[in-house]
Amino acid sequence: MRKSLWTDTVTLPEREALQGDVKTEVLVIGGGICGILCAYLLKKAGVDCLLVEGDRIAGGITANTTAKVTSQHGLIYDRMTHALGQEQARVYLEANEKALEKFRELCAQIDCDWEEQTAFVYSRSDREKIEREVQAVNALGFPAEFVSRLPLPFSVEGAVAFPRQAQFHPLKFLEGIIRDLPIYEHTFVKNIEGHTAVTSHGKIQADQFIVATHFPFINRHGSYFMKLYQQRSYVLALEQAARLGGMYIDEAQGGLSFRSYGDLLLLGGGGHRTGKKGGGWAVLEEFASETYPRSIVKYRWAAQDCMSLDGLPYIGRYSAGTKNMFVATGFQKWGMTTSMAAALLLCDLVQGRDNAWAKVFSPSRSMIKPQLFLNALEATANLLTPSLKRCPHMGCALKWNVRERTWDCPCHGSRFERDGALIDNPAKRGCKCLGNGDK
Repeated sequence: MRKSLWTDTVTLPEREALQGDVKTEVLVIGGGICGILCAYLLKKAGVDCLLVEGDRIAGGITANTTAKVTSQHGLIYDRMTHALGQEQARVYLEANEKALEKFRELCAQIDCDWEEQTAFVYSRSDREKIEREVQAVNALGFPAEFVSRLPLPFSVEGAVAFPRQAQFHPLKFLEGIIRDLPIYEHTFVKNIEGHTAVTSHGKIQADQFIVATHFPFINRHGSYFMKLYQQRSYVLALEQAARLGGMYIDEAQGGLSFRSYGDLLLLGGGGHRTGKKGGGWAVLEEFASETYPRSIVKYRWAAQDCMSLDGLPYIGRYSAGTKNMFVATGFQKWGMTTSMAAALLLCDLVQGRDNAWAKVFSPSRSMIKPQLFLNALEATANLLTPSLKRCPHMGCALKWNVRERTWDCPCHGSRFERDGALIDNPAKRGCKCLGNGDK
């Protein structure tokens, strides 16, 4: 079963498609948790807004998260302190802690399996790296601790412990906040022209736009096709495996993550760049069979994350030249907490209020990073690859994903069913005549 436990246990009510032309102050495009939180906070602030989703709300990345709500985003704070200074690192931590607190406030009123947990980033090989992160976080005023032993089925050199973080059921949470929101499903925005969004069923005039479509779909502004790439990651939900208190993730690229939900152990890992080869579920299955030989795979699913040039998300004006359009993207693998931080920030910006977080997350910050050149090389190589299977986004050669039986774009991460139906953006339409790549 390639279905997340979240979608198997909650079905959100369907909304009708938008028919005809309408007007609103703010149009939110994209019905994942980020877009829904933007619409929720705007409505609470008394702002006239609409949310449109091309398919079903929360049907993409939000449905395939591991649903950790934490300001601990890998070993980010030591790196940020050295690259941007202590004050910028403190602002990033503050934004995510405020997001966590806002979730805590809302979830107190919603039955969504909210659980306070300690979050851990561990290393199996580098104690010094962990010690430096603890020192950097403590210097920002947060009570992180060094831990040498964890209840994991292997030894570690050390771990950074963040107290009072959390986990929850994301669709139960959304079920509790969407009831009164003006949401239209199956309303695909093809383009934005001035103050008009052109949809599959009409036009929407808006004073301002928030693009929360995971990967931004408008290429002529912001250069997101150069500033982002996408990664796949995989999850198994195991029965009859050890139940763990806490949330755990390896600092290493190919490491594993752990959290429990009820009687299930959620084991994550096997990640790789979209369109490239990687371990996938096979890595997790091998680990599970060796470590938890009595375990049974109850669910399996995969997620896709937008990765930025410098490890920080892009939240703010879509570009310097788009005064009425805003964006939230590049959440790395921390979409739950970052979605709330983005919603809090964008709610201020569209209302013309200053926000101290804006500089750290600005999409217009410098692009001169090593990852930019790697992205350019990847795109060039794929554009030169001889193939008739081409992505309609920017023409890159598609690769057959044997594991998931899909066609994937290594350049920007668009994905398609074997019949050509669009699965993941930034492509805005499907492909014809793809067929089965095994043939």
